[in-house]
Amino acid sequence: MNDIADTNWRMSKQPLMPQRLAGKTLNTYDLYPTHKIGSGKIYSGYSTLASWIHKQGFVAIDGYAGVFWNDVKNQLAQEFNNANLSVRWISTDDFIKSQVEIEKIVAPYIGTPNSVWGTRAQLTLSDFYNFESIIYPDDNYDLTIILGVGAAELAPKAHLVYLDLPKNELQLRMRAGVINNLGAVSANNSSEMYKRFYFVDWVVLNNHKKQILNNIEIIGDAQWKDTLNWMQGSDLKNALHHIGTTVFRVRPWFEPGAWGGQWMKQHIAGLNPDEVNYAWSFELIVPENGVVFESDSNLLEVSFDFLMFQERDAVLGDFAERFGDEFPIRFDFLDTWDGGNLSIQCHPTLKYIQEHFGETITQDETYYILDCQPEANVYLGFQENIDAADFKKVLEDSRDNGKEIQITEYVQLHQANKHDLFLIPNGTVHSAGAGNLVLEISATPYIFTFKMYDWLRLDLNGKPRAINIDHAFNNLNFERKGGRVNQELISKQQSIQKGEDWEIVHVPTHADHFYDVHRLEFDSEVKVETAGSCHVLMLVEGTSVIIQTANGTENTYHYAETFVVPAAAQSYTLINKGAGKAKVVKAFLKP
Repeated sequence: MNDIADTNWRMSKQPLMPQRLAGKTLNTYDLYPTHKIGSGKIYSGYSTLASWIHKQGFVAIDGYAGVFWNDVKNQLAQEFNNANLSVRWISTDDFIKSQVEIEKIVAPYIGTPNSVWGTRAQLTLSDFYNFESIIYPDDNYDLTIILGVGAAELAPKAHLVYLDLPKNELQLRMRAGVINNLGAVSANNSSEMYKRFYFVDWVVLNNHKKQILNNIEIIGDAQWKDTLNWMQGSDLKNALHHIGTTVFRVRPWFEPGAWGGQWMKQHIAGLNPDEVNYAWSFELIVPENGVVFESDSNLLEVSFDFLMFQERDAVLGDFAERFGDEFPIRFDFLDTWDGGNLSIQCHPTLKYIQEHFGETITQDETYYILDCQPEANVYLGFQENIDAADFKKVLEDSRDNGKEIQITEYVQLHQANKHDLFLIPNGTVHSAGAGNLVLEISATPYIFTFKMYDWLRLDLNGKPRAINIDHAFNNLNFERKGGRVNQELISKQQSIQKGEDWEIVHVPTHADHFYDVHRLEFDSEVKVETAGSCHVLMLVEGTSVIIQTANGTENTYHYAETFVVPAAAQSYTLINKGAGKAKVVKAFLKP
C-alpha cells in the first residue's frame, strides 16, 4: 500500500469533482450530471463510516485499483483511536504473490513493451493472491478489519464495504506516478501501466466487482484524497434500478491531445481554459465513465459497470443476450476546431480484434458533424487508382525517414457540413480533418486505432506517436475507393415520418454497423418508442429539451449533452424548451 504526499497526487489541470453540489449553472452543458436519490442516502466523511464499522465489528474493506489504501487506514485509525477502540488490521497486500510470479501470469496478455495493445486477460483476482485461508474476527480486539483489493475473498463472512474509484481519476493518479498496477512494487511509465490496466487489471477487478455486488453493504467513492462519500448498498441497488429503467446521463470527462481543438473550451463552461486544448470528450465511453448520485447535495460516483451488472436486461432489452454486460454504443467528441487533423488511420475487423485482442465487438464508427468551420473536411476512403503496395511503401518511408506525404494522392478528402454523417466501418481508411467538432457515434471499443500517417508531429510530451502500418494493412479494405466511397460511406439522409410540427429523419449507417441513427426534429414535442433497444441521444441543435419517460420521470438536457433511455423505459416524450426547432440525434441497435 502506498503513502501519498498531500501534493502531486493527480496529474491534471482539471479539478476534482466536488464532494458536495454547490449549485448548478442553468441552461448549459453540465460537467457533473447527477441523479437524485432522496434525502438521507449519502453520508460524508470517515467519521460517519467509522461509526458504521464500529457497529459491525468485523468488516472487509474491498475496492478498486488506485485507491489510496494507507490514507483510508490512517483516516479510520484516527477515528477508532479517538473512540479508544482496539483494531486488528489485516492488509491484503500481505497475501499478494511476488512481482516475479505476477509478471509471469500477466505476460501472455500485455504484448510487447513497444506495443500499445495486449489481449483481454483470462484471469481471476485469486490468481494474484495466496488466499489460502479465511480470516475470522479476533475476540482480543474490538474490531477486525481486512483492508485492500480482494478483501471480500479473504474474509467472505465479514460485513463488506467497497471503495470505488472513477477511471479518469485512476489515470490521473497513474500519470502522477503514485499508484501501481495490481501486484507491482513500483510505477511503470504511464502508457505501459494503462495497457496493463486495460487488458488485465480492469478485466480482473470488474469480474470481482460483479461477483461480490450483491454482498456489498456499503459503497464508497474514494476519488477525494482525505475524505469520502458513502451510501448503503441497498440504496445503490434501488438507484441503479431507477436509472436503468428510466433515463440517465454519465459523467463526461475531457482530454487534451496532439491534434486537439478549441470548440469545447469555448462552449463548455467549467473546463479549465488554461489547458492547451481539448481533443476528446468521454461523453459515453462507458468502460471509463461513471454515474453520479446526489442526496442532500452530497455526491457519490460509481463506475458504469455497476449499472450493467445489475440492470443489463433493462438497459439493453432485446439485445441483452447478445451484448451481455457490455454497453455497445459509444458517443464522444473529437475536437479539431482551430486544431489539427487526426492521424490517417483504420480500425480492426471483427475477426482480427477477437483473435488478437480478445474483444467481442469491433470499433465500427461514424462521424456526425455537430459543428464545423468553413474549410473543415473529412478524409475517407481511397482514391480510385490506389495501389496498396505503393501506399505502404510511401507510409514506411515517411515513418522511417520523416518524409511528408501528399495524402490526398491516396485518400479522398470530403467537405464537412453540419449534420453530415460519415460512415467508417472497420477496415476503412479515415481521419477527421481540422476545423470540426465531431460527434463520434460508434461501437464501444475505443483504443484500437491503427495509425498509418500522423503528419510528422509529436505528442504533447514531445515524443513521436506510435505508427502501426502492419496492423493497418492486415485490416484495410482497399475496395472502399473511388465512387463507392460517396455511395456507401456518406449517409444519404431522408425523412421517414412526419407529424404536424415534427419529423423523423433516417441517417442510415453502413450495413456492417449494428447500430442505426435517426434525427428527431420538432418544434414542440415528439413521442418515441424504444422498441426493445436502448436509445443514446444528444441535442445537436437547440438549447434544451425535457424528456418525460412513460413512468413519469422527467429530466432536462442541454445542447451537446448525451443521455440514454434504456429499453425498459418503453417510451418517452421529448419537449422542446428552445425558441427554434430542436434536433436530437438518436442512436439505437438494429433489429
